Amino acid sequence: MRPTSIKDIARLANVSHSTVSRALRDSPLVNHETAAEIRRLADKMGYRLSAAARSLVTQRTDTIGVVVTTIADPFAAGVVEGIEEAANEHGLSVLLANSNADPERELRVVRTLEERRVDGIIVTASRVGALYIPELERMQVPIVLLNNQHPGEFAHSVMIANTEASEALAGHLIGLGHRQIAYLGDRFGRESDAERFEGFRRALTAAGLKLEKRFVVHGDGRPEGGHEAMARLLEGPRRPTAVFCYNDMSALGALLAIREAGLRVPADISVTGFDDLYLAQYTEPPLTTVRQPMRRMGRLALETLIQLLAGDRTKRNLKVPGELIIRGSTAAPQRKL
Repeated sequence: MRPTSIKDIARLANVSHSTVSRALRDSPLVNHETAAEIRRLADKMGYRLSAAARSLVTQRTDTIGVVVTTIADPFAAGVVEGIEEAANEHGLSVLLANSNADPERELRVVRTLEERRVDGIIVTASRVGALYIPELERMQVPIVLLNNQHPGEFAHSVMIANTEASEALAGHLIGLGHRQIAYLGDRFGRESDAERFEGFRRALTAAGLKLEKRFVVHGDGRPEGGHEAMARLLEGPRRPTAVFCYNDMSALGALLAIREAGLRVPADISVTGFDDLYLAQYTEPPLTTVRQPMRRMGRLALETLIQLLAGDRTKRNLKVPGELIIRGSTAAPQRKL
């Protein structure tokens, strides 16, 4: 059985096709009684305006594009969950795309979403460089960046308060008695890495501790990079008693490198992460970390986008506080310092 069409309603209501179309989009050109009768017939006949037809009328597709670094990233999964949750509440659909942490691919993906006529775009952990900013700014589609890696390039963003959270996490290690603390960063992290390192440095400075150059290494934000960077830290004649990892994924690699060296966590080395991914509580030992409210950040990004779509262009750079989560991977140093 074919679906009911506007022609079917027009024939039954004895009006023109254009009158039915106007009535269904609440046009004031159709008198109240006629419009009410047309809508009654449409409901009775089970007529549903298609998304394509509705977009022609409203110039909106009710679709939001979301670009993630990789769909395998647990952080991205948590953020997207929050975005979809808020989008459903507002009657919006979500179109997900993967950039593979490649700036050029990220730009191509954003262009494709623009061509698909999405109403707005959220880009998580954006790595687009300054070369692409003018082109992105020329796009008419509102864009909100979540955990942007390039400061000051977009008016609208949602980020974790990296510096404050990192200072608290490093302060936890110092409070346990650690004085030889390493920083294992992400060479691709850009702004977030700089902010987390700044918080780490502030905590050391406040405690009167000197940061040793050899105790600062960088991976790539993944377990493989964390493993390689941690192995370098363990090669020297003096090893740290604690290591602050840029994120939980880096910490996974660090934990493996420490085990392979015949050392124990936290008896020989304390380890911290950042993000509080679901797997952090299941590592051995469970990982001390900073919890990023991923779902809340996703919701805030979507709600910011909705405000932009409503015409509000107020500059928004939202900073969300993190939460220190203390687990078994950190303890007081056992060897004499």
